[in-house]
Amino acid sequence: MTPAEYYQRDRTLHPPAHHPGYKTSVARSPSLPLLTLQQTPSEITGPTFGHGDIGRLDNDLTLNFSHGGMPVGERIILHGRVLDENGRPVPKTLVEIWQANASGRYRHKKDVYLGALDPNFGGCGRTLTDETGYYFFRTIKPGPYPWMNYVNSWRPRHIHVSVFGASFSQRLITQLYFEGDPLIPLCPIVQTIPDPDAVQRLIAPMDLNASVPMDCLAYKFDIVLRGRRSTLFENRLGGN
Repeated sequence: MTPAEYYQRDRTLHPPAHHPGYKTSVARSPSLPLLTLQQTPSEITGPTFGHGDIGRLDNDLTLNFSHGGMPVGERIILHGRVLDENGRPVPKTLVEIWQANASGRYRHKKDVYLGALDPNFGGCGRTLTDETGYYFFRTIKPGPYPWMNYVNSWRPRHIHVSVFGASFSQRLITQLYFEGDPLIPLCPIVQTIPDPDAVQRLIAPMDLNASVPMDCLAYKFDIVLRGRRSTLFENRLGGN
C-alpha cells in the first residue's frame, strides 16, 4: 500500500471561535477546551448518496420552487469542482447550497427583514459531483442584508455551501462571496479570518467562459478539502 500524503494542519489559518467584533460569537463560543468524540461505525459508514436521490431540478433554484413564474433578480450560474489537497477530484459527493433571495431575505420564519419574499424562489438546492468532481447550480444572485451586529452592519452577498462525505457525520460548511463586492472587507464575520489568502479563497470570481450569452453570468468556486490551499470551513475552525 502506498502511504498517503500528509499535510500538517495550519492552525493560524482559521479564525478564533471567540471574536469580540463578531458579537454573537461571544455568547456562542465555548469557554472550555473542546473534546474529541469517537464516531461509531453507523455514523461513518452511512447513509450514502446516489443519483437516484437527486431530483431533476434540485440544482436549479430558478425552477425548483417555481409557482408558475421566474424568480426576481440576476440569474447566475455557480459551478466548480470539489478537490482533495493534491488537486484530485472528489466524485459522487453531495453539495448543498442555501441563500437569501435577490432582496436579501431568506425563506425562514425567523427572518424578519423588510426585503420582499419571492413566491418563486425557495433558496436551497443540492447536487452530486460527477466523476471529475464537478458541480453546477443555476440560481439568483443573493442580495445583501442588514444584521444586528453593530449599527449599520451588512452582510455581503453570499451563498452557504455544505459538502458531505460518505455519511451525515462527515459534513463541512462554508460560505462563498462574489468578486468585487465592496461589503466583503467590511463584514465582521470576514474580519475574523486572520489570513488574507484564506479570505480570497472564499471569493468566487466571475467566469465569462461559463456564462450563457443573453441569459446569465457565471461564477466559479472550487472547494478544496485539506492541504495548503484548502477552503475555509466555518464548522472546522480547529484546523484544515
